[in-house]
Amino acid sequence: MPNLAFAGLLDGGWRDLAFEPFRDGIGVHWLLKGGPVEPSVAILKYRPGAGVPRHRHVGLETIVVLEGTQSDENGDYPAGSVILNPVGTEHSVWTKDGCVVLIQWDLPVIILERRNE
Repeated sequence: MPNLAFAGLLDGGWRDLAFEPFRDGIGVHWLLKGGPVEPSVAILKYRPGAGVPRHRHVGLETIVVLEGTQSDENGDYPAGSVILNPVGTEHSVWTKDGCVVLIQWDLPVIILERRNE
């Protein structure tokens, strides 16, 4: 399989992508959709007030905030931030005003709390 390349994403090229529903208030564009034991990479577009309930990372999760601010129990992460969530860490995620992130999961997360979705 050849490498996958996505020109211009960091410069706003993600705005031209088609998004599908992912979670309540969050759209997804899959760059690489893995399976239950494979990595995935996506662009997530959060509407204002959207969030993900508390979850545990069973593989490394890497996030690059492309626009807006994403928050969790550890702080607020404005555009340009890189967040690494190692194996075994837990958090919930939200955004007050909306945000767009590039996210990579080594393995799918385990949702610990359910919210109305």
